[in-house]
Amino acid sequence: MNTTYDPMIWHISNLEMTIRLLLALLLGGLIGLERELGGHSAGFRTHILVCLGSAAIALLSMYGFAAFSVDPNVRLDPARLAAQVISGIGFLGAGTILRTGLTISGLTTAASLWVVAAIGLSAGAGFYYGAGILTLLVVVSLFFLNKMEKRFSRAKATRQLVLKMARGSSSLNQVVDYLSDRGIQMNKLVVEKEEGEAAEHEGVLIVRLHLKLKRENRYEEVVVTLAGMEGIYGLETVGDSL
Repeated sequence: MNTTYDPMIWHISNLEMTIRLLLALLLGGLIGLERELGGHSAGFRTHILVCLGSAAIALLSMYGFAAFSVDPNVRLDPARLAAQVISGIGFLGAGTILRTGLTISGLTTAASLWVVAAIGLSAGAGFYYGAGILTLLVVVSLFFLNKMEKRFSRAKATRQLVLKMARGSSSLNQVVDYLSDRGIQMNKLVVEKEEGEAAEHEGVLIVRLHLKLKRENRYEEVVVTLAGMEGIYGLETVGDSL
């Protein structure tokens, strides 16, 4: 079967290009909106830019070298530049992953950036249905499955608290006794010295607590009670959001 090579397949109209870029903006914005509402490091604008950039690279890879398509010695590979997006987006995603003690946050945001890059490539390549259904599934996963996940994991929730207290006081004993009376399990307790000249004069200790809460324990009450204890200079909660 003989096939005739048509160099026009490497050309795209300005209208079609605009539609694909606008679609990438819309779909990336939908996913970024959920991250923005959750207060995550990569939010609305970041996801839009990643999706738009991926779409633009897909368009460039497919149609940006159309001027050379008439040369029989030139072979165009529309997947070459697009493939680099999938590996390159890992550098951006890694910047959203943070580790504080035993707590790791930002994994879901990094994954959403990776998926948004795939959505942008799909929109840029004109794979409209694939881009649309993928966006729908991601939005459902982030909005609704996130609530379901928190509900199932509430019974085994772990929290991290950072307390600043006076060195040599009985505050640490009071904290341990209070948590023991409430049946709150301490997975880890780390005591550090506050750095700096001011801290040296004041004698401040930093205590990091990793707590495992039961369903009946109200985390807000625990925080308020600990913050009100004598000798506690400051209290910080470390979020466990993904």
